[in-house]
Amino acid sequence: MHAQILVTSISSPPPSILEPVRLAVSQAFGLAASTAPLLHDIEFAYHFSRNQYHSTAILAALDQAATNQWLKILALTDVDLFIPILTHVFGEAQMGGRAAMLSMYRLADGLPDAGSGSIFSQRIVKEALHELGHTFHLKHCPDPACIMHYCRRIKDVDHKDQSFCRYCRILLDEEIARLARR
Repeated sequence: MHAQILVTSISSPPPSILEPVRLAVSQAFGLAASTAPLLHDIEFAYHFSRNQYHSTAILAALDQAATNQWLKILALTDVDLFIPILTHVFGEAQMGGRAAMLSMYRLADGLPDAGSGSIFSQRIVKEALHELGHTFHLKHCPDPACIMHYCRRIKDVDHKDQSFCRYCRILLDEEIARLARR
């Protein structure tokens, strides 16, 4: 399998965050990852009544815009995301599909301005790996330390590790092997 994972930004996340995410993605999934622009305008997903962007609509547009060169797509944005049944989401992914995204909008919550860059970066990487995990058919894990654990609060993100538990790692490796045989 020579397919790659695309790490891209939407709106205006600083380009400096893409490289650490790309490296973490490549290491965690054992696949090549690259950065490149893909989707520039997401105003079609903006909902005036909520002052937020509907992430599901953006995921569909990402999937449609990407070429077959990309096995998976991970988009980072700094806009506030929602799905209709929740007030906000840190991110969303197409379960077993190609596209995943995360918003940095709420990941700085509770951090002081000075000296919190590494915590903020860790939150971004953790949520990036979590959302991308869903595209490999990984569901939420009951292990609170696993990267696939569902986080209701930002504190939950801080408490989980930046790795898959043994069980999720096995499922991920099996899915990657299945994709390689296609």
